[in-house]
Amino acid sequence: MLRGINRLKIPKSKFRITKSPMEITYLKHGTTIYFSGSDGIDDTKGIIDEDKPIKLVVIDELTEFFEDGEGEDELSNIEATFVRGNSSGFQMIYLYNPPKNPNAPVNQWCKKMEERADCVHIHTDYRDVPEKWLGRDLIESAKEMKKSDPKLYRWIWLGESIGVDDLIYYMFNPEIHIYHPDTYKEDSKESIGEIGIGVDYGQQNPTVFEAFGIDYERQLFRGLKEYYHCGRESGKQKSPSGYAKDLKHFCDEIEKEYKRVVSAVFIDPSTAGLIEEVRRQVPHIDVIPAMNDVKLGISRVQKFLSFNRMMVSAAQKWLIREMGLYQYDPKSIEKGKEAPVKVSDHCVDGLRYLCCGMWRQIVYMLPASERGDED
Repeated sequence: MLRGINRLKIPKSKFRITKSPMEITYLKHGTTIYFSGSDGIDDTKGIIDEDKPIKLVVIDELTEFFEDGEGEDELSNIEATFVRGNSSGFQMIYLYNPPKNPNAPVNQWCKKMEERADCVHIHTDYRDVPEKWLGRDLIESAKEMKKSDPKLYRWIWLGESIGVDDLIYYMFNPEIHIYHPDTYKEDSKESIGEIGIGVDYGQQNPTVFEAFGIDYERQLFRGLKEYYHCGRESGKQKSPSGYAKDLKHFCDEIEKEYKRVVSAVFIDPSTAGLIEEVRRQVPHIDVIPAMNDVKLGISRVQKFLSFNRMMVSAAQKWLIREMGLYQYDPKSIEKGKEAPVKVSDHCVDGLRYLCCGMWRQIVYMLPASERGDED
């Protein structure tokens, strides 16, 4: 709202702008904009003033009502609450970025709303506003994605529900995203800065270590080395302490080869025993329980692949294999939720942990408009 006031070139002195309560009041007429979260219908009821009926309700980030709230029921309650007592001229505006999945609940709700005689559906994208509002950097970022990943461009920049590919990392192209260490110049090792390792642990399932480094010269998040052991496949089970010793050896080899200390290890947060064992083995390295937000982690890896800011070493053969196998459950897509199949996901989980753990160090490689909140 403040940005809108600035773009309309209205002096802020014409308003009373407060943070507690969070309100903007136009002094001339006393009309007020109220701001509220909505963890439930009771959060918004307190705004109502019988003497000053609210004529416009704007609900932003509508998708969150369907992902974390009660969806259509909650929205219907909000509408009923505010329309009550209004004689005429009441409006509600719903704003959201369409999910990829046409079956997502918010997309289905939108189709249902379109059938109402009192509803108008307007679809806009970045091309509908003045260029100076966006800036050249943002527009160039859109053009770059249009060239590198036209399908993702249609979703992120045009707001189209493009559908969900069963294959999660469909943009992974071996010709672009795999490099052979023996073809790189020897001094390429000197361009590697911070090194991180993502660890996914399994007892019967595979335990993997995926090492990546920040290649400052080439502006890449570059794969370096991989460890893979599966008790079921090898017939030899290992304890957490055994894996911790293997990880120490893995770190020692990397530190010797790249002549720098590993910065951090990000481990599957559900494996507290392994985390403590690793901390004892490598006290000089930060050992951090990984962020396990699957949706966010997948999105971040996808961005690095789409903008060609990530390369995988040919030596990381298990990770390369999983890039071509990791997929969503088709039944979950039909229901409007994207849930990865829990098969062939160990190396990609390690990469996801690593990408989220080192996000602040690597996010600058992406176009500014793709960095999100950078947290």
